[in-house]
Amino acid sequence: MPGTGGGEGAVREGKLTEVSYSGNQANALIHLYRAEVGKMTAYRQRLDMTTNWSVVTTAGLASFALGDVNNSHATFLFAMFMNYFFLRLEARRFRTFEIAHHRVRIMERFFYPAMLGDKVDAGWHQLLLAELAKPRSPMTRNDALGWRLNRNYLWIYAAVLLAWFAKLDLSVPKGFLLEFPEAFALADIGNFPGWMVFLGVGVFYLYLIGLALRAARTYPLEEG
Repeated sequence: MPGTGGGEGAVREGKLTEVSYSGNQANALIHLYRAEVGKMTAYRQRLDMTTNWSVVTTAGLASFALGDVNNSHATFLFAMFMNYFFLRLEARRFRTFEIAHHRVRIMERFFYPAMLGDKVDAGWHQLLLAELAKPRSPMTRNDALGWRLNRNYLWIYAAVLLAWFAKLDLSVPKGFLLEFPEAFALADIGNFPGWMVFLGVGVFYLYLIGLALRAARTYPLEEG
């Protein structure tokens, strides 16, 4: 942590100093901190809202598909598409959330320790000014997708996949033994053969798993 001689900024710059602020400077930074925390809170609520949309949509489509044996299993493929739309929307909101989170962490690690009499990296203001001059998310789009998958959407997609398999199984008469490759015919959609549908779903889920595995595991300024 900064001020102890072992923080990230101290190691990089090698210069610790006691920083004093005028009343106007301190008030400006305090108001900026409050504004950024408020933005984080607002986007945290928006993230939860997007996840709720996904859960409600998935539950509604699953109830419709499983409610009648004549309803097409393609409803679950539509649920996969809708969840991907919500996932991308949530990832975009998450990247905006992380911009505010990054600024808040900068002030928590440098400004407030300095106000409490600790010694901090004298060049931390430049880091904050750079973030204000050119706002940028500390994570890529794919990392944001992976983070939201890890936190919420992998569970939703797992439920959709299991429900899809259950829907395909319900279309088979009891006691009937399935054999491959004939079993792929259960997933036929119009002129699209079932094997192609299974292949598309498999590739899509491998893509999701790949995103989740490669997602960054740490936030900026959180090491140590």
